[in-house]
Amino acid sequence: MARPAGGPQDPTVQSTNPGEKEQFLVAVAGELVEASQSRVPVPALAGRFPGLTLEDAYRIQQINVERRVSGGVRVAGYKIGLTSPAMQQQMGIHEPDSGFILNDMLRPSGSLLRVADFLNPRIETEIAFRLGHDLAGPADLGAVRDAVAEVFLAFEVLDTCYTGWNITLVDSIADNAACACVVLGSPVPFDLTTDLRAEQIVASVNGHTAARGEGHDILGDPLKALVWLTHRLPVLGTTLRAGDVVLAGSVHASIPLIPGTDVRATSTHLPTVHLHVL
Repeated sequence: MARPAGGPQDPTVQSTNPGEKEQFLVAVAGELVEASQSRVPVPALAGRFPGLTLEDAYRIQQINVERRVSGGVRVAGYKIGLTSPAMQQQMGIHEPDSGFILNDMLRPSGSLLRVADFLNPRIETEIAFRLGHDLAGPADLGAVRDAVAEVFLAFEVLDTCYTGWNITLVDSIADNAACACVVLGSPVPFDLTTDLRAEQIVASVNGHTAARGEGHDILGDPLKALVWLTHRLPVLGTTLRAGDVVLAGSVHASIPLIPGTDVRATSTHLPTVHLHVL
């Protein structure tokens, strides 16, 4: 596939012709697909296309999700990223983003993952939710709390189609907010009296503590990440549905995924989640 031309003088980025602009975004989306399939990374988009907006990036993300869905997979939920100070500092990005979780990205706790199946994988520990009923947005904290049926620990495996992790918010969003795989811990019923802000989480690699964090590291309260998502999704033309899995964001900076390791996370009240890495 021919890659789109890029640079400050590229007129397609700033085109006021909707058809021409859409054609350009489809081409950029195709470039990311090609990189993912070939395992040959491409330079980050923001440096090549300075005119790309957040709306453009979300459209690129959506184009590739639509491609996957047309191929037979289904949307299983959403990830919210960059919700903790640790992740914002690590990435140099200072506002959340979101991406889609597709059903073929889900793995149960105890799964085996191969680093060779990814380009540049890293892992995060997340507090995650499963919704009990549809949740139209924008919603407030009370509505979000009422919609959650289950809560659990999860690992998000991050990956990037780019040549490195020195990327901008636009780059992250276009690449499905770097979400490549989700490992689900065992769910427990969501208790309205449980204060997830106080949940203490420890991630270990081969039995040694690698990172730790608390629920309040996620926007002060993990449920607030879900509130943020209910404001974001209507802009993208969709809403949350019963059964959706939602990752609220990592409580710690991401950790490189290294072959020959066992990654495990524990928390105060939620069942352990673990992963074997080859």
